[in-house]
Amino acid sequence: MAEKEIKMLKYTSTVRPGASRRIETLSHKTYLQQNFPPLFPRLWLFSSFPACVSKTQYYHTSLCSFKKKQEQAVLPAKPPRTISFLPDSPKPALYITLAGLIPFVAPPLVMVMTKTYIPMLAFTQMAYGASFLSFLGGIRWGFALPEGSPAKPDFLNLANSIAPVVFSWFAFFISERLSEAIVTVIIGLGIALHTELFLLPHYPNWFKALRIVVTLVAFFSFVITLLVKDFYPEKGPKRLGQGCQKESQDE
Repeated sequence: MAEKEIKMLKYTSTVRPGASRRIETLSHKTYLQQNFPPLFPRLWLFSSFPACVSKTQYYHTSLCSFKKKQEQAVLPAKPPRTISFLPDSPKPALYITLAGLIPFVAPPLVMVMTKTYIPMLAFTQMAYGASFLSFLGGIRWGFALPEGSPAKPDFLNLANSIAPVVFSWFAFFISERLSEAIVTVIIGLGIALHTELFLLPHYPNWFKALRIVVTLVAFFSFVITLLVKDFYPEKGPKRLGQGCQKESQDE
């Protein structure tokens, strides 16, 4: 026993100070691993980690796909364009409207075919456009009168029914300057169409489609008349009876 104790003392005396610290740290780690194995479950952690990841990924992808399907179901379909309701128009309204476009189209067509600017035809076209503006104002007023109408007889509806009439009156007032009168009618048609489509959207869709067609045809016919005045020579009196007045004055 004495010999063994001497050997142990020699062994401990030969150990370096740094090595003793290393032995202490190693022994501390082994002690923790032996006494507290649940705090360091290395093999169990790495073996179960892929399963956890796969489960969370599967749940995450299924949730995203559910959200996408829900968003696709919630998104509303685009409403059809107003002009697409033109075939739904009643046949009498469609035929009468198409026949009412003749006074817009005939004057510029005759002037283009004869290659002359005829002020009398341009004046009749302007007068028909101004009368059409008054007609649009009367439609709005009459649409607001019935009790079950969606357009109530308030200041907004009734004032908008008077606005086209004012443009019509002003066009006749400056009819001596025919080009300015035609531009006034064009502006009145544009304002009336904008009001009926966006500010007061109470008309049926087929009637709005008819209004779009009439306004576009009237606009292009007036533009052609103004271009004919600039490119072709003028011929004939500006109004009916004006030539007879000039002849009587000359006599």
